[in-house]
Amino acid sequence: MFTGLVADLGTVTAVDASDDGVRLAVDTSLELSEGDSVSVNGVCLTATRVGDGGFRADVMNETLRRSSLAQLETGSRVNLELPLRAADRLGGHFVQGHVDGVGGVWDVREEGFSRVVTIGVPAELMRYVVEKGSITVEGISLTVAGVEGNQIWIAILPHTYAATNLHTLHAGDQVNIEVDVLAKYAEGRAHGEISQRELTVEYLLANGY
Repeated sequence: MFTGLVADLGTVTAVDASDDGVRLAVDTSLELSEGDSVSVNGVCLTATRVGDGGFRADVMNETLRRSSLAQLETGSRVNLELPLRAADRLGGHFVQGHVDGVGGVWDVREEGFSRVVTIGVPAELMRYVVEKGSITVEGISLTVAGVEGNQIWIAILPHTYAATNLHTLHAGDQVNIEVDVLAKYAEGRAHGEISQRELTVEYLLANGY
């Protein structure tokens, strides 16, 4: 479980691709141990090797098909976050690190001291998106400023823009999208998929929340 507050902007130092998937090497100032979970552009990966100021992680083909990690190359900047600890502040929102789909950047424009990013979101995810609601883009917890059709607008503060890989985005780039898991549960309750009896603390813990 993550919060969508990026802890470090890492740099991809190697992309070793094979028929089995991709092995990434990432430089970072974060302190990890072998086997730790780490969010890379919003995708929860496992550090398989740690050392020399970075880590390695294996990305299976299923993840490559469902996320923007397939676009990474040597020199790419990636948003990194370690999992939430019980004593941490919840400054963003609950983020699983399970990408729901890939969106497309339509436009990045200046608006005062902020940047406004327009993103096309897959149609099947739009029912979970509301104005002023939370959404995760590239692993970053953001607030939806506006919605029209299958497009959303995100207003980015200067600090977030500079401290994450958002400043590298251009029209046509793909971004990982994770919708608010609470919206999914609300839909499940509304359609009777999850009963009041089932939605307990034990149920949430058993399912990784």
